Amino acid sequence: MNILGSKLHIFKDNAFNRTSFSLHAKRTLDVFIVLGAIPLLLPIFATIAVLIKFDSRGPVIFKQTRIGKGGKPFNMYKFRSMYDADHDNAHKDFVRSLFSDQSQHTHDTIYKVIDDGRITRIGAFLRKTSLDELPQLVNVLKGEMSLVGPRPDLPYSVELYEQNHLKRFIVLPGITGLWQVSGRSSTSLLEMLDLDIDYADNWSFWLDIKILARTIIVVITGQGAS
Repeated sequence: MNILGSKLHIFKDNAFNRTSFSLHAKRTLDVFIVLGAIPLLLPIFATIAVLIKFDSRGPVIFKQTRIGKGGKPFNMYKFRSMYDADHDNAHKDFVRSLFSDQSQHTHDTIYKVIDDGRITRIGAFLRKTSLDELPQLVNVLKGEMSLVGPRPDLPYSVELYEQNHLKRFIVLPGITGLWQVSGRSSTSLLEMLDLDIDYADNWSFWLDIKILARTIIVVITGQGAS
């Protein structure tokens, strides 16, 4: 079900001055990299699974509904980094506060709950190193995500978007993107949305290549991680 209804129609005529060849190249790059990476990552997957099971009770893989291209919901996969069955009311309240009075939340206000007690010990490490994102390679293979694109947001966050923010849904969401290589957790909500809109407006195959290259540096250095 598309939760955005007809709200995206105003962007469709202007959406993406891009050729079918470029889009095909983007999809080919996604599949090529993922299929090449998964066999190499299997030992890391297994190690993380064991650490999660020893650290806290609950499943290894966490599934969460996110909003993808065109406003279509899908299940996004992550390694579980929080205690099982922990609710997200704290994050809901935090997001609502950011949108309710943006005059009080400047570009210095980051888009994460600080000192989040829901996060497990191994979960903190997985988030710091971005290893919790690895299962999203499956989402890429399924065509629900790309390697590069806006982060897929939560339904209760999307409901609070202004009209211009919806432009981020004319592209596939990604594992990495301009937000991740521009500060990640130190980036505010408004800055994140602006970066996503900028990506949607200026997408090209070569922009994806540049972002992927910058992502490697960010992950190695831990820049902006939380």
